[in-house]
Amino acid sequence: MGGIIFHTGVSKTNTRDAPRTTYFLLRTPLPWLLLALLPGLFYLAVSTYGFGFTGFPLDDAWIHQTYARNLAEEGQLAFVPGVPSAGSTSPLWSLLLSLGYLLGVPYKGWAYGLGIVFLGLTGWTAARLGHRLFPESLWAGPAAGLFCVFEWHLVWAAVSGMETILFVWLSLFLMERYLAVASVEPGEGKMGRYFGVGLLGGLLVLTRPEGLGLVGLIGLDNGIRWWRAGERSPSGLMKRWLGLGLGVVVMVAPYVLFHLQLTGLPFPNTLYAKQAEYGVILSEFSLWWRLFGGFGPPIDSVQGVFRVIFIGAQVLLLPGLVFAAWLTFKERRWELLPIWGWWIGYGLLYAIRLPVTYQHGRYQMPIIAWVIVLGVWGTARLVTPSSPKLKRNLLARVGGKALVASLAMLLLAFTVVGAQAYGRDVRIIESEMVAAARWLDQTAEPQALIAAHDIGAIGYFTRRPLIDLAGLVTPEVIPIIRDEPALFDFIVTRQADYLVTFPSWYPEMTAQPSLNVVYRTDALWSVQAGGDNMVVYRIGQP
Repeated sequence: MGGIIFHTGVSKTNTRDAPRTTYFLLRTPLPWLLLALLPGLFYLAVSTYGFGFTGFPLDDAWIHQTYARNLAEEGQLAFVPGVPSAGSTSPLWSLLLSLGYLLGVPYKGWAYGLGIVFLGLTGWTAARLGHRLFPESLWAGPAAGLFCVFEWHLVWAAVSGMETILFVWLSLFLMERYLAVASVEPGEGKMGRYFGVGLLGGLLVLTRPEGLGLVGLIGLDNGIRWWRAGERSPSGLMKRWLGLGLGVVVMVAPYVLFHLQLTGLPFPNTLYAKQAEYGVILSEFSLWWRLFGGFGPPIDSVQGVFRVIFIGAQVLLLPGLVFAAWLTFKERRWELLPIWGWWIGYGLLYAIRLPVTYQHGRYQMPIIAWVIVLGVWGTARLVTPSSPKLKRNLLARVGGKALVASLAMLLLAFTVVGAQAYGRDVRIIESEMVAAARWLDQTAEPQALIAAHDIGAIGYFTRRPLIDLAGLVTPEVIPIIRDEPALFDFIVTRQADYLVTFPSWYPEMTAQPSLNVVYRTDALWSVQAGGDNMVVYRIGQP
């Protein structure tokens, strides 16, 4: 792939005027990895000692653990051992988690460690990308990296056991490496360089399928660069596109073929199941509301896609973000267009296809890093005006310093607030999903068939056959995912022994007279948060 793709150095041209400290921060990821330990360990300490539980803040993390363990033990991408499944949205994350099982490392520690490493790499790469894009603002890059490391959503993601922080880092790294390659003068090996970029793009797609959008924007941007450069022969552009496309195909083709063989569809079941489950939002709320509004009960009190990402210190970056947009066109910074297009298009995609922002907007968290990179640059330009008159203006100088100080204080304040949210989330998952799963593991018959929503912890702890009412590993339910009578008929026809869910999720189905309550978690915290307790029902037996 060539050193240009994975070389960790920084161009001397870009850094010869930079202070030595800035150069060191851009040169090596080590200080960023050490820095990421601070918020990561703080979140874990708050959860363990402040809330009394160590675990993951959402059930989906247990889905990844189940796939990873089965991959390590059985050599299969399967949720139920011996039954290959197209339910894994992130095979790369499952593979990385499986290495912990192969090495005999405690699975929680391995997941936390990976997340903290990728949080540090996110900060480092954001700093490098910021410096590459904005060399005129020497501290814009490092400041963006520091902001990313302590931004509470990204820290939450890092210790969530989910692939989100890996996706954030790979997207930043892909863009940074693409810009490095695009800045090289045309010459021998150009196709090879773009093949390396394509390989990175393939890894991004294997982390989350929507990464294909960033790869497409990179291809489009390269075409625009070719056209603006006035190159007469299209062969150079074709070679770049071919190299980029081949790199992606090499990585992604086995994954797509695996899904086609199992389901006849190119993407994971999750993609189709989630859209079917939350399709009601598309019909009941306008696009404007899904982008900027807030939903009330009973739809999990989620908010607009572009609203949830500004719950944090980044709300103070809004003036800088607007100024950055103005500078992009005023100064004709066309190299920024794919970056604007990526994060705005990503948000639009979720508003159009999957407009849910539960779990602190975990689907929208990848947007935040890009908002930070652009917002920090715009803010840096605002507080360091080029006009000599503004430089001498006392109000402008004081206002700029006050804004920077407010950003720092609010960033740290939300780090604490985020740790509290993380602790509450872990406590609910451990006292509901994990508690029910452990009860089933100790009580249910070895071959009992369990119908459940959610399946993560249940699949991990029970190792029993499952019917997934959310459709991730049971795609047959996707067409009837919102039809409770049809779902109940389905699980009865399949002769399920147990039904496990929150009654409020399926009020009609859980009222069936053939269901008998055999276990209820009776934990306080889900009820205090406005929910109910998870219940295990025996089907057809008193």
